Amino acid sequence: MSLTITLDVPEEIEAKLRSDGPKLNAEVREIYALELYRQGRLDFHELSEMLGLDHIRTSELLQRHRIYRGSITMEDLERDWQTLNDLFKKAK
Repeated sequence: MSLTITLDVPEEIEAKLRSDGPKLNAEVREIYALELYRQGRLDFHELSEMLGLDHIRTSELLQRHRIYRGSITMEDLERDWQTLNDLFKKAK
């Protein structure tokens, strides 16, 4: 299954964008996919799949766009705190 999105753009702008390179559809798909990932609407695997990239190339793409994976949430910190407490209890 595929999703087709149509953008209504003035003809002059469309001509300019298309003259910049033949890969306009791929560029738009990449920008859209990155934005969905940034919003948390796609996970890393889904982003890779949508763009047809392997793990390494997806990581490189995110770095180029300064999008960082794994922002720490409060739940992450609480889990880490609990893990540390458990480890210290076992060490005693």
